[in-house]
Amino acid sequence: MSKSGRPREFKDNAVIDAAMEVFWDNGYESCSTEALCNKTGLGRGSLYNAFGSKHELYEQALRRYHELGIQEQMEILEREVPVKDRLRALLEWQIRGDSRANNRGCLLINAAAERAKTDPAVERIFKEHVDLLEHAIEKAIIQGQEAGEITQDRKASELADMFLSSLYGLGVIYPATLNRSLAERIIEGTLSSLD
Repeated sequence: MSKSGRPREFKDNAVIDAAMEVFWDNGYESCSTEALCNKTGLGRGSLYNAFGSKHELYEQALRRYHELGIQEQMEILEREVPVKDRLRALLEWQIRGDSRANNRGCLLINAAAERAKTDPAVERIFKEHVDLLEHAIEKAIIQGQEAGEITQDRKASELADMFLSSLYGLGVIYPATLNRSLAERIIEGTLSSLD
């Protein structure tokens, strides 16, 4: 631990990625130090020396998940294809595959549901993610309106909020049901509302 009382910066993303998987599987409260040690390959002393606490490691895992996720989402929204194709791709990204990862849902949504009201770090990371994504969606919708792909009868900000709600709704409904046909109806309905 540094003299300031905060854990030193840990450079090994493989350790943070391993911890992220444990938190994703178990949530914060049900995640044991033993499980974190087993998955990361670090002993208890090394784990606490590197990160200071379970919460510090959790915060770094959430930050890493946010950074990877927002990068993927931005890449989708900035593709050189029609705007509605980008928006469809983003919705489909939310339900990609019937994999174990999808069954776990979005780590940030899970974290917000579990801890955002009591954990300022979770609230801050989740809000940052939502704000960045909302801004990028609104920018894409404005481009779609200018190109005549998306209705101009409603403000871009309203359409972005509606789209974001559908996106996060899919992030909750699909992992709980793995109902592909329901997810596809939500996607089609969301995109139709932009006409």
